[in-house]
Amino acid sequence: MNGPGSVTIVGGGLAGTEAALSLSREGVRVLLLEMRPESQTGAHRTGNLAELVCSNSLKSLDPETAHGLLKEELQAMGSFVLEAAMEARIPGGGALVVDRERFSRHLTARVGADPHITLRRERLDLIPPDRPLILATGPLTHPALTQDLLERIGSDRLSFYDAISPVVEAESLDLSKLFRGDRYGSPGVGDYLNVPLDSEGYRTLVEDLLRGERVPPHEGVEDRPEVLRAFEACQPVESLAESGPETLAYGPMRPVGLVDPGTGRTPHAVVQLRAENREETAFNLVGFQTKLRYSEQDRIFRKLPGFSEAHFLRYGSLHRNTFLDAPRVLGPDLSLLRLPGVYPTGQMVGVEGYTESIALGRLTALYLGPRPPGTLPPATTAVGALLRALVPSAYRPEGEPPGPEETGPFSPVNLHFGLFPPLPSRVRGGKSERRKALVARARRDFASWRESLNADAHPDPARPSRLRPGRG
Repeated sequence: MNGPGSVTIVGGGLAGTEAALSLSREGVRVLLLEMRPESQTGAHRTGNLAELVCSNSLKSLDPETAHGLLKEELQAMGSFVLEAAMEARIPGGGALVVDRERFSRHLTARVGADPHITLRRERLDLIPPDRPLILATGPLTHPALTQDLLERIGSDRLSFYDAISPVVEAESLDLSKLFRGDRYGSPGVGDYLNVPLDSEGYRTLVEDLLRGERVPPHEGVEDRPEVLRAFEACQPVESLAESGPETLAYGPMRPVGLVDPGTGRTPHAVVQLRAENREETAFNLVGFQTKLRYSEQDRIFRKLPGFSEAHFLRYGSLHRNTFLDAPRVLGPDLSLLRLPGVYPTGQMVGVEGYTESIALGRLTALYLGPRPPGTLPPATTAVGALLRALVPSAYRPEGEPPGPEETGPFSPVNLHFGLFPPLPSRVRGGKSERRKALVARARRDFASWRESLNADAHPDPARPSRLRPGRG
């Protein structure tokens, strides 16, 4: 067991490194366990902490983008990993692009020199008894540790293959060309928006899907037979199209029980859109997980009725990724409901993207520090919008029924403005002015939350029974 004022962290990626350095700054002793380089993954190449295995870009620095706003908030929260990224920055236009070796070497040296952190190179096959314990083992968690976690929280709460459908901003759609309705439901009423296609439109979509350029599999991971078998339950939409010209029309695009009020007839096929949140600011294309390149997704899906000006908040993908069903396994204090005192963070908890992982590591450390605040960040802020996507029940007003964030299937989260609560009134001037208003509100509410941290700090380092959302 941990001694008083100490925390064990498993995993030295972005989130684990951020959490370790953040806790150390507060005087908390940290035992950081990292299996590399003795046990490598299929993606890592070194034993350095915070190694970037894919792109060396942490996305936009523009504060009027969601990722730029998140970086601004993390800087205000004193993120060590973001500071290291800024120090290792190389030219990349408006994006934060880093020299990946300099970046990871810097953080490895900083952790190694920290008197409050003990770094132990050790692979764990079982979840240790230490509490509090942060699990930051990432999307390539060792199979033995994964199996132990499965047995403890239930096999239906951990996913291994990330099937993501594209997400589109509601405001960018021409809703006059879509209709609302559920299969066999009352016309004009229901949870789905439907994009009607006649036979010609359907054939064009199928042909585009078949001809579209695809992302090649990750060598040594996604091209293995056992991985390909695992994809059978969530095949890419273009693979379904390959199995027959009408497969999609009898599968995810089946129009049965739906009548287009514009024609009074059942379409040949429909693309159904499901809300990402209760405010319906963003919708995903149901069943359209895909291996198509992002540029191809943009080109093909913009041909759909009502999509000519579509703004995609997230593109579809399908790849190896171990992640938790966060809305159903996390408590409001960010710990596992079935394993009190265990705090998953980073990509394992269901976020995608470097900056999102850093943010989760920083937030986990904040609530495990000696003066944990009694409030979660407001959902109107970047860090709050990210948390609300993971733990929607903690942000839902008492008495309100669960929304689609809690009842629908969960996919890992990239931060985008569709996750933010809508503005109370419509902003004139189009998308640009609306985003400026979202950013202004976020900055105001983030500043208020930061000012309240000292006043709201929970006096006991034990976890509060229920954190409440900050006031926006």
